[in-house]
Amino acid sequence: MIVFIQMLEGFIVAAVLHACRRARGAMRVQTCRLARHKARHETQSRRLDRGALAALIAILALASTLTGCSTAPGMRMSQPATLPTGEGSDSHSAQAQAEIPVTEINLRLIQQLRAAAAPDNTWATLGAAGQPAHYTLGPGDVLDITVWDHPELIAAQGGQANSVSAQRSADPAPGFVIDQDGYLQFPYVGREHVAGMHIEDVQRLVHERLSEVYNKPQVTVRIVSYRSKQVYVDGEVQSPGAQAINDVPMTLYQAVSRSGGFTKNADQSQMVLVRDGKSYRLDLPAMLARGEDPASIRLRNGDLLRVVAREENGVYVMGEVSKPVTAVPMRNGKLMLSDAISQAGSVNANTADPQQLYVIRGAEGTEPQVYHLDARSPVSMILANQFQLQSNDVVYVDSNGLVRLSRVLNLLLPAINAGLTAAVLTK
Repeated sequence: MIVFIQMLEGFIVAAVLHACRRARGAMRVQTCRLARHKARHETQSRRLDRGALAALIAILALASTLTGCSTAPGMRMSQPATLPTGEGSDSHSAQAQAEIPVTEINLRLIQQLRAAAAPDNTWATLGAAGQPAHYTLGPGDVLDITVWDHPELIAAQGGQANSVSAQRSADPAPGFVIDQDGYLQFPYVGREHVAGMHIEDVQRLVHERLSEVYNKPQVTVRIVSYRSKQVYVDGEVQSPGAQAINDVPMTLYQAVSRSGGFTKNADQSQMVLVRDGKSYRLDLPAMLARGEDPASIRLRNGDLLRVVAREENGVYVMGEVSKPVTAVPMRNGKLMLSDAISQAGSVNANTADPQQLYVIRGAEGTEPQVYHLDARSPVSMILANQFQLQSNDVVYVDSNGLVRLSRVLNLLLPAINAGLTAAVLTK
C-alpha cells in the first residue's frame, strides 16, 4: 500500500513538471507570434493561462490528497489494539491510549476460558433441602369453617360470604376472610389473630372457643382461597403476572407452567430470581447438564422470577460480513463464534480478510480483551465452534488490503480525472 502510494506520488510529480513545461512552451510560442498577430495572441494567451492554471490547481489538489491519505477509509483493526482513556491533553498521545493485548484463539485458550468460568452455586444456594414447610395463614386468605349440626353458624358464614363477595369480587369462593391485620372473626369465637398460624391451629382454636358454648362441637376448617402469598413471573412467558402460593410448595418449573410456559424468544440460560433484595442468575440448561434438578428450587412469598429475552444477550457482528446483524443466543442460551458468523451470512468472500477475524470483549467492570482467529482454513471453524461468546461481544471481520486500496482509489479518481483533463486542455 505504501509503495503504491509512493509510486503514484512520483507519477503526479512527473505530471506536474510535464504540465508546467507544456504551459511554458505554449507561452513561448505565443510570445513569438505576438509580433505578427498581437491581437490574436492576447486572446489565446489568456485561454492558455487559464488552462495551465486549472491543470496545476487540479494536480496540486491531487498531490495534497495523496499526502494526507495515509490510511484507507472505514474501520480497520490495528495491532496492538488501543483504547482511549481520556488522560493527557492529546488524545493520540501514549498517555491517552491504553494498549489492549490481542490473544490468539486456539485450543489452549478455549480450555483456559472454560476452566476460568465462575462456578454456578445458585442451585446449592436456592435448592430446597428437607421437607417443605407447612402453609401459614396470612391476610387475605379465605377460610371455610363448618360446625356440624349447627346450621345457624353456617348461615352466619353465608351472610359474611355475601358481604365479602360484594367487596371482593375476585374471591373464588365464599368464606371468612382474614383481614389485613391478620384477624379472623367468627360467632362465639370472637376476633382472634390467626396470621402466621397453620390451619390445624385455627381449627383447634375454634373448637376450644365453641366448646364453651356447645357440647362437643364438630368443627372443620379449611382454606378455600389462597391470597396471602404470591410470586411474580415476568418476561418471556405466555402470561406474565402474579401466581398464588397454596399449600403445595411452588417450584420454579410450576411457576413457569402456571404462566403458560416459555415463549419462543425466552433465554432459559438467563433467568433471574430476585429474593430479599438479591438477584440470582439461573441457567437451566447448565443445571440439567450438571445433574441438578431445577424443580427442587421452591419459590417463596414475594419472589420475582424474570425470564430474559434472547435479544438482551445479543452479540454484534460487523465488518466484512454478508449481513451485519445482532446475533442472538440459541434456545439453550449458548452462542458460539461460528453461530454468530452464520447468522451474519458468513464472511464476505469478495472483501473480507479471513485471517483478520476478531472478538472484542469489554463487559462493564472488566478489563477489555481482544481475541484473534485466523480463519483462512476451514479447519479453523472447529475453534470457532468451540469459542463461546458472551453478552455484548463484538465480532469484527477486517477487510483485505486490495479492498482498502480500491476504496482509496475510488476517493482519488475524481481528482485524478480532473487533473488529467486540465492537462489535456493545455495542449
